Amino acid sequence: MLEPSNNDQLPAIPGKRYFTIGEVSDLCDVKPHVLRYWEQEFPQLKPVKRRGNRRYYQRQDVLMIRQIRSLLYDQGYTIGGARQQLTDGSNGEQATHYHQLIRQMIVELEDVLDVLRA
Repeated sequence: MLEPSNNDQLPAIPGKRYFTIGEVSDLCDVKPHVLRYWEQEFPQLKPVKRRGNRRYYQRQDVLMIRQIRSLLYDQGYTIGGARQQLTDGSNGEQATHYHQLIRQMIVELEDVLDVLRA
């Protein structure tokens, strides 16, 4: 049986298009310097860079970072092992990704329900 992931305690991802590195750091419970390092190690992470080389992450980047975080911190993979898991597209990785998406959708639907009730 799988151990509960720390992703269950991470905050919901707000419904906006772009996130700063500070926002992503808070959303994923990872320090900004770790995010910059992961960009070098995981080709899937490609934040948009704008004025002054500032990074702007999109929702799929935040989900990918949460997935990387889960592989490294919760499941005990090394950087190379996590990279391999993401590259292989294994069933476990897909299940984690779908679990995160479903959880996020539930939170968003509950927010919509609260607005409709008000």
